[in-house]
Amino acid sequence: MVNNKQQAVVQSSEALRVGLLLAMAGGFLDAYTYLGRGHVFANAQTGNIVMLGVDAARGDWAGAGHYLLPILAFVAGVLLAEWIRARGKARPGGRLHWRQWVLLIELAVLAVVGFLPAAEGWNDLANVCVSFVCSLQVESFRRVHGRAYATTMCTGNLRSGTELLVQYRRTGDKTLLAHMFNYYGVILAFVVGAGISALVCEPLGTGAIWLACLVLAVVLGMLFSSEWETSGPV
Repeated sequence: MVNNKQQAVVQSSEALRVGLLLAMAGGFLDAYTYLGRGHVFANAQTGNIVMLGVDAARGDWAGAGHYLLPILAFVAGVLLAEWIRARGKARPGGRLHWRQWVLLIELAVLAVVGFLPAAEGWNDLANVCVSFVCSLQVESFRRVHGRAYATTMCTGNLRSGTELLVQYRRTGDKTLLAHMFNYYGVILAFVVGAGISALVCEPLGTGAIWLACLVLAVVLGMLFSSEWETSGPV
C-alpha cells in the first residue's frame, strides 16, 4: 500500500523550478533565432507550416522546401525523444535518466550552433538545429506538478492558465489558483528568457546561445540532485 507521503511527491523533472528554467531557455532560443538568425521563430512550427502551404500554393517549391526542413527537424526530435524514452524505460537502473540524455543532446547541438557563422545558409542550419532541440525538449518535459505545459511555446500555457482562473473564480478552489500561477510563471520565465536574449545577442553574436546552454546545464544538475521532490501527483 502506498502511503500519503509517497503520493505527495513528484519527479524532479516535474518541479516548477525545472519548468521555469526550461521556459527561460525556450524564450531565449526563440528570440535568438529571430534576432540573430534571419528573423525566424524556430521553436514552434505553426508559422513554418503556414508558409509551407502558401509557397506550395504559389508553386514556389524551393521556398516550400525552406520551411519543410525545420518541420522535419522538429519531427525528428520528437521521434528521437520517444526512442530515448523507450530505451530508458526498457533498461531501468542506468547511470543517467533518459531525460538527462535528452538534455545532453540539447547541450551538444546548441553548443555547435554557437560556432556557426551568421550567414544565410548557416542560419538555415542553425534554425533547423534549434527546431530539433526544441522538439526534444517539448516532448521530454511536458508536466509541472502533474499538469501538461510547454517550455518552448506559450499559447497552450496561456489557455490553460486562463481556464484555471475561470474555474477558481467559480469554485474558490485554491489548488486551481496555485496551478494557474504555475502556468503564468512559466510564461513569465519565457518572456524573461526572450528579454535576456535581446540584450545579449548583439554584443555576443552567435555565441549568445551558449547562455541557453548554461541554463540547460543547471537543469541537468537539478535532475542529478534528486529524483523525487515537491508536492503533487507523480
